[in-house]
Amino acid sequence: MTVGGCHQQSDPAPANVHPTIVSLNPCSDAVLAEVAAPGQVVAISHYSQDPASSSMDLEKAAQFRTVSGSAEEVLALRPDLVVADQFLAPATRSALERAGMEVVTVPIARNVEESRAQVLDLARLTGDENPGILLNARIDAALARAAAPRGNAPIPAVVWQAGGIVPGRDTLVADLLARTGFMLASAAQGMGQADHLPLEALVADPPDVLFIAADTRAQENRALTHPALDALAGTRRADLDPSLLWCGGPTIVRAVERLAQVRKSL
Repeated sequence: MTVGGCHQQSDPAPANVHPTIVSLNPCSDAVLAEVAAPGQVVAISHYSQDPASSSMDLEKAAQFRTVSGSAEEVLALRPDLVVADQFLAPATRSALERAGMEVVTVPIARNVEESRAQVLDLARLTGDENPGILLNARIDAALARAAAPRGNAPIPAVVWQAGGIVPGRDTLVADLLARTGFMLASAAQGMGQADHLPLEALVADPPDVLFIAADTRAQENRALTHPALDALAGTRRADLDPSLLWCGGPTIVRAVERLAQVRKSL
């Protein structure tokens, strides 16, 4: 069944009121690290200890054992519950379920409301929803602090990711931009999720703010620092950590703090 964005593969709850958990997704890693009891999360995904893919504090991530996601690794840890994303291999899911483990699938949150629901769902799975309530309260407080003054017109902004792609309208980062006083200019121009925005098109219709959300040292991202951008006198360029784009939960706090910082600097 589906509850607030978390899809439970089977109806029965784990027999343990406070189940041991393995998380295979960096977004659920970050939430569970906040809401689970000490020792309850027996492993998180290896992505969370990689600066290029982690959505949580690296020092906190280092406190956990990690797994790559293979059925053999998870089975050896014998958790009561496995939290994964929708890309979990069917063979892996089948092996875990045959071993009697509950598998819960957490999709990517598309907005703050879906993230709030997922935080509560994951907290309830640990056996205590109160830490989830407190985490959502922290998120709401951060959103309130980062909100743009009422009456201010939204600032056109482009989020330029690796390879020159842009996010779509129905994404968490689009929601966070709107809540902090920006407008996703690429979506307003009809571009969708992961569409490619060429340098020429950006220069021809520049936004007020260009968020660079990629490692500009990579060969594929040379356009993101092209000299032609220097001629855009009316465009402010700002770095945006790519790890802030997709995960909800505690990541929202860091994301809106950065967005608000840029808005206030204009």
